[in-house]
Amino acid sequence: MTKTPIAILISGRGTNMQALIDAAAQPDFPAEIVLVGSNNPDAGGIERANIADIPTAVVDHRGYETREAFEETLDNLIRASGAKYVFLAGFMRILTPFFVDKWRDRLVNIHPSLLPSFKGVHTHERAIDAGVKLHGCTVHYVRPEMDDGPIIGQAAVPVLQSDTPDSLAERVLEAEHQLYPACVRLVCDGKARVSGDKVRLTANSAGMLRNPGP
Repeated sequence: MTKTPIAILISGRGTNMQALIDAAAQPDFPAEIVLVGSNNPDAGGIERANIADIPTAVVDHRGYETREAFEETLDNLIRASGAKYVFLAGFMRILTPFFVDKWRDRLVNIHPSLLPSFKGVHTHERAIDAGVKLHGCTVHYVRPEMDDGPIIGQAAVPVLQSDTPDSLAERVLEAEHQLYPACVRLVCDGKARVSGDKVRLTANSAGMLRNPGP
């Protein structure tokens, strides 16, 4: 089968990237990872990509005077790789409209909450403090506003009375590792298209509502 070339952007250890690497190794998975990019020279995920023999590029944002200059270099590298989609996997930089608009409806993020709740950081602490009974993660197309955009899929986990932010984060991360490859498959198969401000799935939408359990 012909696989869609994709790029992944990371800033840290790259566990969601690893889930995509593992998925992409399967013959029937519709995506091929042609580039892993990072703004952090010390990102542990770079070594994971090297082990998988995936081309990598480090663009240290600290070496650029403006965010747009950093993003232009990043954009040029991604385009040179031949990637058709960009997937953010723990990329800890807020992208400007300059970059987001260049990749509109081809730029996807995973966020550790059930959006639109708990945008931003410290999502697990905030979920516990709010007393919610369900927490989880969301895969969505990126828009210039932070943690905003048409939702492709979500996975929910229960919030237990005994939970700490760390224990809840661990359970949500397990859900992320299931959800992200499933959503990447839909995107690269052309089955998660944006219509207005929503994603219209041409596959069974129940597959994008996941509850891995406690």
